[in-house]
Amino acid sequence: MTTIAPPLPGRAILEQRWSHLVFLHWRVPSASVAPFLPAGTRPDEFDGGSWVGLIPFVLSRTRPLPLPPVPWLGTFAEVNVRLYSVDAEGNRGVVFRSLEAEHLLPVLAARAAFGLPYEWASIRAHRRPDDPGAGRSAGTLLEYRSARHRALPAARGDARTRPERPPRTLVRARMLSDAAADDGLDRFLTARWGFHETRRGRTTWARNTHAPWPLRRAELLELDDELLAAGGFPGLAGRPPDSVLASPGVITRFSAPRALADDSVPAPSRRR
Repeated sequence: MTTIAPPLPGRAILEQRWSHLVFLHWRVPSASVAPFLPAGTRPDEFDGGSWVGLIPFVLSRTRPLPLPPVPWLGTFAEVNVRLYSVDAEGNRGVVFRSLEAEHLLPVLAARAAFGLPYEWASIRAHRRPDDPGAGRSAGTLLEYRSARHRALPAARGDARTRPERPPRTLVRARMLSDAAADDGLDRFLTARWGFHETRRGRTTWARNTHAPWPLRRAELLELDDELLAAGGFPGLAGRPPDSVLASPGVITRFSAPRALADDSVPAPSRRR
């Protein structure tokens, strides 16, 4: 896969900056991914399997083009659970199982505009020196804590209910400043130029473009996650990820989604 994004098929409609990213990935059997993919797509594979990603980051300077950036609401932390897909036209992208975001209005807007499964969550993002006394050689710690907002179920009559604990995640990772990353797997997991989604009964493909990722190797220090299990992959967070990367970020632009020419073939046992 190339690290250079192809041109957008039409005019850009949205621009965002993605910063302070952590890419955590686990190799899984492709058969475990296929049921969650939109019709007309199949698992994209690398090294004999498919992959599940947990990616926390900070999104900022959101602006519907050609308007200026949206103040306050356009800046928030986000945590994504995503899969990897390819369609009959050769478009290789991602499929989101969930996208946690801090502000409710962007959650509602993204659901309406793109059909994405955004969830409103309380997220805390911290970036600080790994060893404050070591100066520039210390590296950087990236910390994210997320918990979904969920209304308590109503109790009627004499019934009492105890709500399930909302899915949440805690990620602490150390960026290794002297370890640049750029191999075939790194490119496969990060150089994805669009996403597939189901919208109004059709599979859509939305393209994005940005400069090549500045990637570094990273070390996962702590993970206490329930989002992977909520996305259909129980037990995955209980084993170390097969890839841990970090990036200071990129500025990305999106074109409008379009329906696939052929989405008539459903993925086997497809489920949300």
